[in-house]
Amino acid sequence: MTKIDIISGFLGAGKTTFIKKMLKEAFTGEQVVLIENEFGEIGIDGGFLKDSGIEIREMNSGCICCSLVGDFGKSLKEVVDTYHPERILIEPSGVGKLSDVIKAVRDVQESIDAQLNSFTTVVDVTKCKIYRKNFGEFFSNQIAYAGAVILSRTDKAKPDKIEESVALLRELNKKAPIITTPIDELSGSKLLEVMEAGKSLEEELLSEVICPVCGEHHHHEHGEHEHHHHEHEEHEHHHHHGHEEHEHHHHHDAECGCGHEHHHADEVFTSWGRETIHAYTKDEIESILKKLEQDTGFGTVLRAKGMVAGKDGEWIYFDMVPQEHEVRNGAPEYTGRICVIGSKLNEEKLEKVFGLV
Repeated sequence: MTKIDIISGFLGAGKTTFIKKMLKEAFTGEQVVLIENEFGEIGIDGGFLKDSGIEIREMNSGCICCSLVGDFGKSLKEVVDTYHPERILIEPSGVGKLSDVIKAVRDVQESIDAQLNSFTTVVDVTKCKIYRKNFGEFFSNQIAYAGAVILSRTDKAKPDKIEESVALLRELNKKAPIITTPIDELSGSKLLEVMEAGKSLEEELLSEVICPVCGEHHHHEHGEHEHHHHEHEEHEHHHHHGHEEHEHHHHHDAECGCGHEHHHADEVFTSWGRETIHAYTKDEIESILKKLEQDTGFGTVLRAKGMVAGKDGEWIYFDMVPQEHEVRNGAPEYTGRICVIGSKLNEEKLEKVFGLV
């Protein structure tokens, strides 16, 4: 089955640079077709095949590049039937609505043996505010429907400008990962992982729940935990993520491997998490983790984990369980991420110790 990935963004946002990187680093060895699509009757210079609505040309990267107009579904089917690609990359018009492209693909994907794999929007961090003002609904639509957002030119922007843009994007899309690390510092495989929406840091930590009775780790599948979005529940699980706030209601009533049943409010896990572009030193992270271990004012911290930018250019990874922690260097992440799991967490104090206020 052919995978279809949509790469949207306004003209000049950096889509072509991003696509070239993905072709070189993430899709090596795959048979790929790149489709540049303009909705409506838009003329294209050069050997345009009016009968089929497709212009074909070879690219240096080895993939085939097509331009489609008119009947999108019919043309897409012809591309699949002719080339049988493993992957199709669709680069829509810069002023097209991402929701329209997603709908067009979903309307035909079953009939052409293809599956929508991801839909990503590239945004110039230096033009985010003015684009929202000037392009209104078109810009907002590309952000609101994105499964992931890539901020380009973050290597040239000041931190306050990046934070301003992230805050604006979060108003339009509360869940999609926002890639703030310069894409040159990330591998194509890492970018694809983010585009395909892998497990969040919070989900990763909650999958290794620590039993408050026996103190052991227990791995749980998602089916063993119910998440309800109601305002009034006996057990609540709050998660603050970046500039957004999620409220999950988390029940841990199943019997775990240690033979204990959990029904009480003080046995319910809560989490605090933030995305951040803030940079640290290893010594600063070591100091923070020691405070989390020794100071009961933070609440009962059962687990802390994070990947953050280092002030020396290296990325810092940390992992903490009670009375034990590790700090090391690691590969660049798409943005800095911190998550703390525990009970009765003092979120204001956590924000302060990590320097996020």
